[in-house]
Amino acid sequence: EDVKPFTPGKAKEIVMSLQQPAVFCNMVGDWPALHWNAEYLSAVLNGKTIQFRLGLKAVDLVPQFETRCSYVEATLQEFLAWSCGQPCLSGPFSCYEYSKYWAYADYKYIARIFEDKPEIFQDIRWSDFGFPGRSGKESTLWIGSEGANTPCHLDSYGCNLVLQVQGRKRWHLFPPGDTSFLYPTRIPYEESSIFSKVNVANPDLKRFPEFRNTTAHVVILNPGQVLLVPRHWWHYVESIDPITVSVNSWIELDADHEARVEEAITRMLVCAIKSAENPSDGDLWLNPTEVEATSHELNLQYLNKAVSAYFECQEASVSEPAHPSSTGAEQRTSSSCKRKKREVGCEPEGCRLLTHEFEFSTFKAEELQKTPFGPHLIQVLPQSQETSLMCAVAVKSGGRELLHENEGGRFGKLHCTRKQLVTSNDSETPAHHMDSDSGPNPSQTALSTNDLLDCLVNPRVISLVAQLLLERTRV
Repeated sequence: EDVKPFTPGKAKEIVMSLQQPAVFCNMVGDWPALHWNAEYLSAVLNGKTIQFRLGLKAVDLVPQFETRCSYVEATLQEFLAWSCGQPCLSGPFSCYEYSKYWAYADYKYIARIFEDKPEIFQDIRWSDFGFPGRSGKESTLWIGSEGANTPCHLDSYGCNLVLQVQGRKRWHLFPPGDTSFLYPTRIPYEESSIFSKVNVANPDLKRFPEFRNTTAHVVILNPGQVLLVPRHWWHYVESIDPITVSVNSWIELDADHEARVEEAITRMLVCAIKSAENPSDGDLWLNPTEVEATSHELNLQYLNKAVSAYFECQEASVSEPAHPSSTGAEQRTSSSCKRKKREVGCEPEGCRLLTHEFEFSTFKAEELQKTPFGPHLIQVLPQSQETSLMCAVAVKSGGRELLHENEGGRFGKLHCTRKQLVTSNDSETPAHHMDSDSGPNPSQTALSTNDLLDCLVNPRVISLVAQLLLERTRV
């Protein structure tokens, strides 16, 4: 019988209380999902098409926002043929040379793409981490080629568990306290995502000098490992092997209720101001996942529902005794969804998380000492500490790097290898459209709507507005 290093109760306690990223090892060895390589998934999908996002493998100083990428509908079989470097004279990848592009099937809800094969949901067993009933139905699938990446962002809702299945990914993580150094922006707008203006893999320090003050935590996630991304930690993720497959699930937190109020305020402001602009300006401010700008009336309804849900949660927490291991972050039973559209008749649902960067700056030393770090739970260290650790280990091992591929985490250095330039539609020409911050020096040009929005919907400002609004409603 496979004995896991942590019981479900202990694993959940770690997930819900640890405020630093860490890698779980030897927890998923019996999960059928470990067989979900791209070839297997291609056979299961049996010709079903999914959307891929494409970007150029070229150095750039600006982030590869999704508004500046190309998109194709393709089967996994076509993706695998393309990723092997086979010439594509026809088909969805025919316009994209593999040596110049990466492709990413990201944010694929397993419940949606395998809706006709619900038995596959049980291949993922988050119950081993203390979340009974949570399976692939509440999880998301990611399939990418080498260089495929997600721009640096923080999630407005919940914390994140990520299982690596095939290939390796490099994660660059930054603590909530680094928010102001990462130049947060809500353009492109997507509910539950706060993006950074900085390309953290190739930062422009002349335009973003405060980025020097960030504390990067870098880790390479290997197959069979599970990464915990705590609440409000920024992350930039890049595939470093020819094919990568990973699965994640966002875990809801009680703090999400206030975050939804903040997100509702942000949505109302962004939609109202950006919708007033002349459409001919061509500013791609709405992330493709949002589909369309919602009306002011709909946004107001959402705000009211978010406020009502917040107070319902407050009343429930007063009437129910707190669980000693919850640390104010009990998981709810509803599924987490990062990018599900809101519906007027529904309660606001959970997805990603926001603000209060000062609340979660660092985990106290005494609390870290109580965390059972070791071969089965590896702390993701700040980059400076990580580099020192790798050097020390290399010396002790006679110059050989001990990477603990089976028992522990494999820490990677901050390599500036692939900084891709995003694409415009189906050409190999870099996209010329930039956000307002990508153009001339601000001192040489007039302020734009985006400049104003970056101030109005700054996480600190929105947090204060939400508190004032809740106080007014409470009275």
